[in-house]
Amino acid sequence: MQANDRLRALLDVIEESLDEPGLDGTELAGRAYLSRFHFDRLVTAALGEPPGAFRRRLLLERAAHRLATTDEPVTEIALAAGYGSPEAFTRAFRRSYAATPSGFRQRPAEDLVLAAPSGIHFHPPGGLRLPATQRSNAMDVLASMFEHHLNLVGEIIDRTQRVDDTVLDRPIRLPVEGIDDDPTLRGLCDRLVGQLEMWTSAVAGGTAMPPAGEVTTTGLRHRLDDVGARFRTAVIDPIRDGRADETFVDAICDPPETFTYGGVLAHVLTFSAVRRTLAIGALESAGVTDLGSGDPMAFVGGRGNDAADITRNRS
Repeated sequence: MQANDRLRALLDVIEESLDEPGLDGTELAGRAYLSRFHFDRLVTAALGEPPGAFRRRLLLERAAHRLATTDEPVTEIALAAGYGSPEAFTRAFRRSYAATPSGFRQRPAEDLVLAAPSGIHFHPPGGLRLPATQRSNAMDVLASMFEHHLNLVGEIIDRTQRVDDTVLDRPIRLPVEGIDDDPTLRGLCDRLVGQLEMWTSAVAGGTAMPPAGEVTTTGLRHRLDDVGARFRTAVIDPIRDGRADETFVDAICDPPETFTYGGVLAHVLTFSAVRRTLAIGALESAGVTDLGSGDPMAFVGGRGNDAADITRNRS
């Protein structure tokens, strides 16, 4: 198990125990299938504070949130935070927030989190807010979105093997005005790949549209694998180098037009998202339903599910 996965597993155990404030350290370690000694050692090394102190801080942060946002009696909040009496809770709360629970409720602080070496805090209503394991910037997100695009287009192309030519060439009845005339599943796959080929050629100084490529499943997959690497070099790498606003002349246009690397990437991701959605819909209509909505959440964020398929509480 990797270090991040092990830490996440330990945090899951602690997070799930917040509604059992009286749980002792030995029981908590047992839920992680560790001895008390090894559990304490691992948590302290990873978080910079012992598990007992970590849980008490989270419970106090949760108590502060409830004081600030609910009318729950202080006694109930104290019990939920693991304190046997309001007096003990008041002493602990005053040490952490420099105010009594009642005083805090009347004038709650804007920031309810307490200082912590790990940067991990309570997140209402009952979870944790974790810092990123490594620093990232906007370009990292955009690059991940492009990698998701390549991955998803590849998945779409691969799944065209499961349908026959009738499905591939059937007109799609819900086209988006201005994006492809009379689209078909085969045509959308060709445009998703061809868009990358066209822009890669334009950045390289091409003066004419690239020649039409194969539109079989195998041919489309070979084209995608080839152009994905070339587009990274032509567009993604310059943006990573801080050259997103650098311009180039696209001589394929008639008359030639001037674009930026950043504009190209934004264009590709935006219009490709529409084509991918139409292609996924065409596959679903043909009974190929294992692509979901094409949501980049899990691919870019690492832990999220397909947010389009989640049922949300609207009460």
